[in-house]
Amino acid sequence: MKPLIGISCCQKLFGRFSMLNHAVSDTYVRAVGEVVGGIPVLIPANGSHSDVGALLDRLDGVILTGSPSNVEPALYGGDPHPPETLEDRFRDAVTLPLIRVAIRQGVPLLGICRGFQEMNVALGGSLHQRLQDLPGRIDHSTPMQHLAKVRQGKAHSLRVVPGSWLHRVARAREIAVNSLHNQGVDRLASSLVAEGYAPDGTIEAFRVTQCPGFAVGVQWHPEYDMDTDEVSRRILLSFRDAVAEYRNAGQGLSSSAD
Repeated sequence: MKPLIGISCCQKLFGRFSMLNHAVSDTYVRAVGEVVGGIPVLIPANGSHSDVGALLDRLDGVILTGSPSNVEPALYGGDPHPPETLEDRFRDAVTLPLIRVAIRQGVPLLGICRGFQEMNVALGGSLHQRLQDLPGRIDHSTPMQHLAKVRQGKAHSLRVVPGSWLHRVARAREIAVNSLHNQGVDRLASSLVAEGYAPDGTIEAFRVTQCPGFAVGVQWHPEYDMDTDEVSRRILLSFRDAVAEYRNAGQGLSSSAD
């Protein structure tokens, strides 16, 4: 049987009457089906109505997605966002507790962009709200171009920490990544270790230490160029392998109990 992979959704308004929807980009659905080899299961942003424990009991892995919305600053002791900044508090109320339970249970976890930031906040870290406003930082927000090749193209280099998970996956000390974010890591959570840095020192990849399973995050979007970029594809394949290991371990426990 194919593994069930949860994909976090956002609350968005669609249609003539601005009906509330729970939505995710097709790139994540394709990544699960075409690279991870699983069945995508969309996780609604339904706030306190979500039962993350029951959900994770049924899933074999989780991908935390990117989003135009930002994590609510009160969750990490930050100043309120400007009024025009998009937030999704119902998503926050699902993903942050889900992250903590998934890590505790060893459910494979891959955080991408907002998902990367959610992992840091869920584990006690904090965020910079606008990296481009900080002295010595580059602008990490790619201009919103109509052409996807421009919008999703490589934006800057990334220095990979030697001997890290990312180093083993990338097979290189430096890689090129896309960049579509304003927020970034300020204080790194104590249970996280950095695995990659942008040229301005911004942490762009990390993994959770001392946890029973696979739990990593990247600030960029490997799902955008998984068909053409080997490093992006190997990141997703690394998650696939962790899902297979998690499933095999579970089956082994079930068979021994029988």
